[in-house]
Amino acid sequence: MKILVVEDEAKIATSLQRGLQSEGYVVDIAKDGDEAETLAAASAYDLVLLDWMIPGKHDGPGLIKLWHDNKQFMPILMLSARGTIGDRVQGLDTGADDYLPKPFSFDELLARVRALLRRPANGAGTSYTIADVTLNSISKTVTKGGKPVHLTAKEFQLLEYLAARRGEVLSKDQLLDHVWSDDGRVQHNTVETFIANLRKKIDKPGGENIVRTVRGFGYTAAA
Repeated sequence: MKILVVEDEAKIATSLQRGLQSEGYVVDIAKDGDEAETLAAASAYDLVLLDWMIPGKHDGPGLIKLWHDNKQFMPILMLSARGTIGDRVQGLDTGADDYLPKPFSFDELLARVRALLRRPANGAGTSYTIADVTLNSISKTVTKGGKPVHLTAKEFQLLEYLAARRGEVLSKDQLLDHVWSDDGRVQHNTVETFIANLRKKIDKPGGENIVRTVRGFGYTAAA
Protein backbone atom coordinates (compact mmCIF):
# COMPACT_ATOMS: atom_id res chain seq x y z
CA MET A 1 0.00 0.00 0.00
CA LYS A 2 1.33 3.45 -0.93
CA ILE A 3 0.81 6.41 1.39
CA LEU A 4 1.51 10.12 0.88
CA VAL A 5 2.39 12.05 4.05
CA VAL A 6 1.90 15.82 3.66
CA GLU A 7 3.60 17.39 6.67
CA ASP A 8 5.89 20.44 6.91
CA GLU A 9 7.34 19.57 10.33
CA ALA A 10 10.38 17.49 9.38
CA LYS A 11 10.59 15.50 12.63
CA ILE A 12 6.94 14.48 12.47
CA ALA A 13 7.18 13.61 8.77
CA THR A 14 10.30 11.49 9.29
CA SER A 15 8.80 9.74 12.31
CA LEU A 16 5.61 8.91 10.38
CA GLN A 17 7.59 7.69 7.39
CA ARG A 18 9.77 5.37 9.48
CA GLY A 19 6.85 4.04 11.49
CA LEU A 20 4.68 3.35 8.46
CA GLN A 21 7.55 1.78 6.53
CA SER A 22 8.21 -0.55 9.46
CA GLU A 23 4.59 -1.72 9.02
CA GLY A 24 5.23 -2.54 5.36
CA TYR A 25 3.78 0.57 3.73
CA VAL A 26 5.42 2.48 0.88
CA VAL A 27 5.66 6.13 1.96
CA ASP A 28 6.34 9.40 0.14
CA ILE A 29 6.77 12.74 1.93
CA ALA A 30 5.60 16.17 0.76
CA LYS A 31 6.72 19.15 2.84
CA ASP A 32 4.20 21.62 1.37
CA GLY A 33 1.03 21.82 -0.70
CA ASP A 34 2.87 22.40 -3.95
CA GLU A 35 4.96 19.25 -3.59
CA ALA A 36 1.88 17.27 -2.56
CA GLU A 37 0.03 18.47 -5.66
CA THR A 38 2.94 17.40 -7.88
CA LEU A 39 3.34 13.97 -6.28
CA ALA A 40 -0.39 13.18 -6.36
CA ALA A 41 -0.55 14.15 -10.03
CA ALA A 42 2.34 11.82 -10.86
CA SER A 43 1.41 8.76 -8.78
CA ALA A 44 -1.69 7.06 -7.41
CA TYR A 45 -1.83 6.80 -3.62
CA ASP A 46 -3.90 4.43 -1.52
CA LEU A 47 -4.10 6.94 1.34
CA VAL A 48 -3.03 10.50 2.22
CA LEU A 49 -2.06 11.74 5.69
CA LEU A 50 -2.64 15.46 5.34
CA ASP A 51 -1.68 18.23 7.73
CA TRP A 52 -4.25 21.04 7.77
CA MET A 53 -1.83 23.97 8.05
CA ILE A 54 0.83 23.45 5.40
CA PRO A 55 2.70 26.08 3.37
CA GLY A 56 2.26 26.47 -0.37
CA LYS A 57 -0.43 27.53 -2.78
CA HIS A 58 -2.95 25.19 -1.13
CA ASP A 59 -3.44 24.29 2.53
CA GLY A 60 -4.95 20.94 3.55
CA PRO A 61 -8.59 21.76 2.75
CA GLY A 62 -7.47 23.45 -0.47
CA LEU A 63 -5.65 20.30 -1.58
CA ILE A 64 -8.70 18.15 -0.88
CA LYS A 65 -10.85 20.46 -3.01
CA LEU A 66 -8.23 20.41 -5.79
CA TRP A 67 -8.02 16.61 -5.77
CA HIS A 68 -11.77 16.18 -5.75
CA ASP A 69 -12.13 18.67 -8.60
CA ASN A 70 -9.60 16.52 -10.49
CA LYS A 71 -11.59 13.35 -9.69
CA GLN A 72 -8.92 12.03 -7.31
CA PHE A 73 -10.74 10.42 -4.39
CA MET A 74 -8.10 8.57 -2.33
CA PRO A 75 -8.90 8.22 1.40
CA ILE A 76 -7.62 11.22 3.40
CA LEU A 77 -6.77 11.32 7.09
CA MET A 78 -6.41 14.95 8.15
CA LEU A 79 -3.92 15.76 10.92
CA SER A 80 -4.14 19.04 12.82
CA ALA A 81 -3.24 20.78 16.07
CA ARG A 82 -6.78 22.19 15.94
CA GLY A 83 -8.62 19.74 18.15
CA THR A 84 -11.97 21.21 19.15
CA ILE A 85 -15.23 19.57 18.09
CA GLY A 86 -15.85 22.47 15.72
CA ASP A 87 -12.44 21.98 14.13
CA ARG A 88 -13.07 18.27 13.64
CA VAL A 89 -16.44 18.91 12.06
CA GLN A 90 -14.92 21.54 9.79
CA GLY A 91 -12.10 19.19 8.81
CA LEU A 92 -14.52 16.42 7.88
CA ASP A 93 -16.75 18.89 6.04
CA THR A 94 -13.82 19.80 3.79
CA GLY A 95 -13.95 16.26 2.41
CA ALA A 96 -11.49 14.44 4.66
CA ASP A 97 -12.45 10.85 5.50
CA ASP A 98 -11.14 11.03 9.06
CA TYR A 99 -9.64 13.60 11.41
CA LEU A 100 -6.91 13.10 14.03
CA PRO A 101 -5.87 15.98 16.32
CA LYS A 102 -2.22 16.45 17.31
CA PRO A 103 -0.57 15.20 19.40
CA PHE A 104 -1.59 11.62 18.68
CA SER A 105 -0.23 8.16 19.39
CA PHE A 106 1.23 6.24 16.49
CA ASP A 107 -0.86 3.20 17.42
CA GLU A 108 -4.07 5.21 17.06
CA LEU A 109 -2.91 6.65 13.75
CA LEU A 110 -2.04 3.17 12.52
CA ALA A 111 -5.48 1.86 13.48
CA ARG A 112 -7.14 4.69 11.57
CA VAL A 113 -4.89 4.07 8.56
CA ARG A 114 -5.90 0.41 8.51
CA ALA A 115 -9.58 1.32 8.83
CA LEU A 116 -9.42 3.76 5.91
CA LEU A 117 -7.50 1.32 3.72
CA ARG A 118 -10.14 -1.35 4.38
CA ARG A 119 -13.06 0.77 3.23
CA PRO A 120 -12.90 -0.04 -0.50
CA ALA A 121 -11.71 -3.59 0.06
CA ASN A 122 -13.62 -6.78 -0.60
CA GLY A 123 -12.52 -8.29 2.68
CA ALA A 124 -14.41 -7.94 5.94
CA GLY A 125 -12.96 -6.33 9.03
CA THR A 126 -9.21 -6.76 9.11
CA SER A 127 -9.21 -9.83 6.86
CA TYR A 128 -9.35 -10.67 3.19
CA THR A 129 -10.59 -14.06 2.04
CA ILE A 130 -10.02 -15.49 -1.43
CA ALA A 131 -11.28 -19.04 -1.92
CA ASP A 132 -9.76 -20.95 1.03
CA VAL A 133 -7.00 -18.41 1.66
CA THR A 134 -7.43 -15.85 4.46
CA LEU A 135 -5.08 -12.94 5.13
CA ASN A 136 -5.16 -10.89 8.34
CA SER A 137 -3.67 -7.41 8.03
CA ILE A 138 -3.12 -6.87 11.76
CA SER A 139 -1.63 -10.22 12.81
CA LYS A 140 0.23 -10.46 9.47
CA THR A 141 -0.87 -14.07 9.09
CA VAL A 142 -2.12 -16.13 6.16
CA THR A 143 -3.97 -19.42 6.30
CA LYS A 144 -5.02 -21.82 3.58
CA GLY A 145 -7.81 -24.23 4.43
CA GLY A 146 -7.33 -23.19 8.05
CA LYS A 147 -3.63 -24.12 8.05
CA PRO A 148 -0.93 -21.44 8.45
CA VAL A 149 1.09 -20.44 5.39
CA HIS A 150 4.51 -18.83 5.84
CA LEU A 151 5.05 -15.83 3.57
CA THR A 152 7.97 -13.45 3.51
CA ALA A 153 7.17 -9.81 4.35
CA LYS A 154 7.21 -8.82 0.69
CA GLU A 155 5.08 -11.80 -0.37
CA PHE A 156 2.56 -10.81 2.30
CA GLN A 157 2.48 -7.18 1.10
CA LEU A 158 2.03 -8.33 -2.49
CA LEU A 159 -0.87 -10.64 -1.62
CA GLU A 160 -2.47 -7.98 0.60
CA TYR A 161 -2.37 -5.38 -2.18
CA LEU A 162 -3.84 -7.80 -4.71
CA ALA A 163 -6.54 -8.93 -2.25
CA ALA A 164 -7.51 -5.36 -1.39
CA ARG A 165 -8.10 -4.71 -5.09
CA ARG A 166 -9.87 -7.86 -6.17
CA GLY A 167 -11.53 -7.34 -9.52
CA GLU A 168 -8.85 -4.91 -10.69
CA VAL A 169 -6.12 -5.90 -13.11
CA LEU A 170 -2.87 -4.50 -11.73
CA SER A 171 0.12 -3.94 -13.98
CA LYS A 172 3.67 -4.82 -12.98
CA ASP A 173 4.42 -1.10 -12.76
CA GLN A 174 1.54 -0.61 -10.31
CA LEU A 175 2.74 -3.49 -8.16
CA LEU A 176 6.30 -2.17 -8.18
CA ASP A 177 5.07 1.29 -7.24
CA HIS A 178 2.82 0.18 -4.38
CA VAL A 179 4.75 -2.78 -2.97
CA TRP A 180 8.41 -2.10 -3.70
CA SER A 181 8.50 1.71 -3.58
CA ASP A 182 11.18 3.44 -5.68
CA ASP A 183 13.98 0.90 -5.34
CA GLY A 184 15.73 1.25 -8.71
CA ARG A 185 17.16 -2.25 -8.47
CA VAL A 186 13.71 -3.84 -8.63
CA GLN A 187 12.57 -4.75 -12.13
CA HIS A 188 9.54 -6.35 -13.78
CA ASN A 189 11.04 -9.84 -13.47
CA THR A 190 11.07 -9.33 -9.69
CA VAL A 191 7.27 -9.17 -9.75
CA GLU A 192 7.14 -12.34 -11.86
CA THR A 193 9.43 -14.13 -9.41
CA PHE A 194 7.39 -13.13 -6.36
CA ILE A 195 4.10 -14.04 -8.06
CA ALA A 196 5.54 -17.47 -8.89
CA ASN A 197 6.75 -18.00 -5.31
CA LEU A 198 3.40 -16.84 -3.93
CA ARG A 199 1.51 -19.27 -6.14
CA LYS A 200 3.66 -22.17 -4.95
CA LYS A 201 2.56 -21.44 -1.40
CA ILE A 202 -1.15 -20.68 -1.82
CA ASP A 203 -2.33 -22.51 -4.96
CA LYS A 204 -3.33 -26.15 -5.23
CA PRO A 205 -1.32 -28.15 -7.79
CA GLY A 206 -3.41 -28.34 -10.93
CA GLY A 207 -6.09 -26.19 -9.32
CA GLU A 208 -7.36 -22.67 -9.90
CA ASN A 209 -4.88 -19.86 -9.27
CA ILE A 210 -5.59 -17.45 -6.40
CA VAL A 211 -3.47 -14.88 -8.26
CA ARG A 212 -4.28 -14.87 -11.96
CA THR A 213 -2.32 -13.58 -14.92
CA VAL A 214 -4.13 -11.37 -17.42
CA ARG A 215 -1.84 -11.65 -20.40
CA GLY A 216 -0.56 -8.36 -21.69
CA PHE A 217 -1.94 -6.42 -18.73
CA GLY A 218 -0.84 -7.80 -15.37
CA TYR A 219 -2.31 -9.72 -12.45
CA THR A 220 -5.55 -9.92 -10.50
CA ALA A 221 -6.77 -11.76 -7.40
CA ALA A 222 -9.47 -14.38 -7.99
CA ALA A 223 -13.00 -13.18 -7.33
